[in-house]
Amino acid sequence: MPRLLSLSTAVPAIVLNQDDIKARARAIFARRPEDFERLLPAFANAGIEHRHSCVPLDWHEGDHGWAERNRLYIDNAVALLEKAASDCIAKAGIRIEDIASIVSVSTTGIATPSLDALLTERLGLRRDVQRLPIFGLGCVGGVVGLARAAALSLCAPNEPVLFTVVELCSLTFRKADQSKSNIIASALFGDGAAAAILGAGEGPALAAWGEHTWPNSLDVMGWSVEDDGFGVLFSRDIPTLVRQQMRPAVDGFLAKHRLRLSDIDNFVCHPGGTKVIAALEEAFAIKPGTLDVARAVLRDYGNMSAATVFFVLEKMLRSDLGRRSLLSAMGPGFTAGFLTLESS
Repeated sequence: MPRLLSLSTAVPAIVLNQDDIKARARAIFARRPEDFERLLPAFANAGIEHRHSCVPLDWHEGDHGWAERNRLYIDNAVALLEKAASDCIAKAGIRIEDIASIVSVSTTGIATPSLDALLTERLGLRRDVQRLPIFGLGCVGGVVGLARAAALSLCAPNEPVLFTVVELCSLTFRKADQSKSNIIASALFGDGAAAAILGAGEGPALAAWGEHTWPNSLDVMGWSVEDDGFGVLFSRDIPTLVRQQMRPAVDGFLAKHRLRLSDIDNFVCHPGGTKVIAALEEAFAIKPGTLDVARAVLRDYGNMSAATVFFVLEKMLRSDLGRRSLLSAMGPGFTAGFLTLESS
C-alpha cells in the first residue's frame, strides 16, 4: 500500500477578517439590500473569523474579466504550489529528481499548459515525470485526487508521487452576481493549497478509496460559465442531503473493503460549513464536537474547496490519528469521496 510520507499546506499572505468582508459585501450587494439583509446571518453563522486571499479586499469592488482573473489564478496558484511542494519534499527527505509522477487538482481557474506542467518547470522535476491534471471536482477534488495519486503509486511503489491541490476561491467572486449562492459564497470561501508525497516508507498507509455519485443531482453544486468568470452554484439543501443520504454511501464504501463505521477511529472531513459539519456528525452517528478540528480549520481559513481537508488532516497528524481514519468530502456530481488511512 502507498504511504503518506509528508504533507504541507500553504496560504496567501493577505488575511481578511470576516467582519470586514461582511461590511464590504453589504456595500457591494447594495442593489438588492433586502436579499442581503435576509442572508446576513450567514456571515456570523459560518463559524469563520478570517480567511486568506491572493487579492486584497478592495479588488472585489472592481470589474475583472476572464483574462485578468485567470492571469492572477495562474501566478498565485503556481507560487503557492511551489511553496507547499518544496516543503513536503523536504519533509519526506527525498530529492526532487526522485519524483516520478505529479498530480494537480484545481477547479477555480484554467491553465493550459496545466498547473503540473508549470510546477514541473518551476521545481525542475525530471523530464520523464508523469503528469495528471484534474479539473472539475470542486470540494471533493482533494480526496478523489489523493486517491488517483495513490493509484499511480500502486503501479510503481518505489517511485514517489507528488500530489498537489490549490483553490483560489476569492478570484471567482463576481460583484455583478446578486444571487443567493454568490452572497453565501462570499461568506464562506478562502484560498489555500496543499501538497503531499506518496510512496514507500514510513507514514500512514492509504488503504482504500472510493466514491459515490447520487442520481439526479447535477444541480446540487457546480459552476456556470459567465462572461466575467465562474458563477457559483450550490443548493441550500446540502446539509439535508448529507444528513439523510451520506450514511448509506459511506456504509456501502466501507462494506466493499470489509469494514464498518465502528472500525473508524477518526474522521477527517472537509468542512463545507458549520451546518454540513453538524450534519456529518449526525450521519456518522458520532458525538457533537467530534469534528471540532474541522470546525477550527473553518474558523481560521474558511472553506478552501478541495484543499481544506488537508488542513484538517495536517492538524490531526500532529496528534494520534488512531489505527484507522476516514477522509471524506463532497463536490459536484453530486459526489462523495472517501479514503482510509491506516497507521501501523
